[in-house]
Amino acid sequence: MSLRPRRWDEVPAETVRIARAVFPQGCLAMRTRDVLGPIFADAEFAEVFSRRGQPAISPALLALVSVLQFSEGLTDRQAAQAIRARIDWKYALGLEVTDPGFDYSVLSEFRSRLVAGGLEHRVLDAVLEAARKAGLLKPGGRQRTDSTHVLAAVRDLNRLQFVTETLRAALNALAAAAPDWLTSIAEPEWFDRYSARSEDTRFPSRWSARAAHADQIGSDGMTVLSAVTAADAPAWLPQLPAMELLRRIWIQQYQVTDGTVTWRDKKDLPPAAIRYCSPYDEQARTGTKRDTSWNGYKVHLTETCEPDAPHLITQVVTTAAPVPDMAMTAAIHTDLAERDLLPGVHLVDAGYVDADLLIAAQQRHGVELLGPAKAATGWQAAADSGYTLSDFTIDWDNAQVTCPQGTTSNSWKADQSQDGIPVIRVRFPSSQCRSCPAREQCTRSNSGRRLTLRHRAQHQALQRARAEQQTEQWQQRYQHRAGVEGTIAQGIRACGLRRSRYRGLAKTSLQHLLTAAGINLNRLDTWWAATPFAPTRTSHFAALRPVA
Repeated sequence: MSLRPRRWDEVPAETVRIARAVFPQGCLAMRTRDVLGPIFADAEFAEVFSRRGQPAISPALLALVSVLQFSEGLTDRQAAQAIRARIDWKYALGLEVTDPGFDYSVLSEFRSRLVAGGLEHRVLDAVLEAARKAGLLKPGGRQRTDSTHVLAAVRDLNRLQFVTETLRAALNALAAAAPDWLTSIAEPEWFDRYSARSEDTRFPSRWSARAAHADQIGSDGMTVLSAVTAADAPAWLPQLPAMELLRRIWIQQYQVTDGTVTWRDKKDLPPAAIRYCSPYDEQARTGTKRDTSWNGYKVHLTETCEPDAPHLITQVVTTAAPVPDMAMTAAIHTDLAERDLLPGVHLVDAGYVDADLLIAAQQRHGVELLGPAKAATGWQAAADSGYTLSDFTIDWDNAQVTCPQGTTSNSWKADQSQDGIPVIRVRFPSSQCRSCPAREQCTRSNSGRRLTLRHRAQHQALQRARAEQQTEQWQQRYQHRAGVEGTIAQGIRACGLRRSRYRGLAKTSLQHLLTAAGINLNRLDTWWAATPFAPTRTSHFAALRPVA
């Protein structure tokens, strides 16, 4: 389809007349048009459309429809119906009252074009740029970030269901691509095992029988994999995505010992970062945070939080579920810097804070990373009466540490932690530690006290952060971070942020970017209507709590 630029500088007079009569006080869609004007331009999306072929529907119009759609949590069908039936949408889109709109499938095609062209961020960026031109967004000030888990658009399966459904999906793909060939190699028992969905199958209840059934599924899968790579099989069969996924999942879930296919023990499975959890979304992974475990993704939201401006989401990043929050701090700062939206103070929780990140944020971007640094570990810190790292005196220039009792270390060695972080290993003489009167407060080891230090800059940054977060001033500054929890709650309840509508990381990321753009429109409308920020909810009973 070819792009034919559309002018929508003015709203048709009849549309204006009816909209003003129906909404004399205005509404979100109308105020968006009145204050921000046309947010999108066709030229921003021209690269994903051809110059030849049938004229395409204006991508600028489709972008605004998508934002309005996600601001209200509508499906594609509901959004297409809103274009035909709602005068406020026609006003925002600059359409005639009689405009019939378009088929709902156009919205899905538009999203696919955005993903294929790598233009997912254009929609949110355009909304932010319009807010910037209106004087409602500027760099500096405070911003805050938090993440939440996102459920993939697939069913949760246990391991036995997973391998069964994986082989079933591969057989279905082969049945569609090469039915005659599959009929020639399929065993009669396969139709009983793999015709029905795994959740509709009654599996054995005893563990030994379940393991034997899993081994049988593994053997059947190996038979299929061997058959598609045989010399008499069509050469293109191994290239089917379902067959490649079957091969990868069988490597993860099964092992071959002396020619026998057996189910791997749970402890022998690969780590969650690379382990598949569904044959229908190969990018979904299993994530765990405290007591919560889920299959899918994780989304990070960053928003402004100044009292004299609307709180707008400035950055959205979607990752696989196992990616830790700390791995995204630097990426968030880099993205905000590229779009000239860096904050002066970045409020985060402990998951985003590390000694290296405290330094890098300040040195590279001039950003103060404000979040609780992880407390010292070890039984000494837990006992609250032992000698922790802060009680020792470190002489960096002479590479020596002195304990609270005056004993100096006899070993200083550069090393790496289990996570690959550069550290310094310090050891004290065992003879001094065994006879020390404060031994019970310091160490339980017969070989003497040992310390693990970060390098000088990181150590000092970490110690400084730990000291500052104990002050009342720091606590007052940090309390502004809590508001981002409300943003996540709004995204979940109003826009379905918690559950992916689509399969795959790219489309799930686009969903979150459109959701953020929709939330921003809602917040801009609230700002234009002079609605004050909502206070923290307190129940009638909680308000009666006695003052401590």
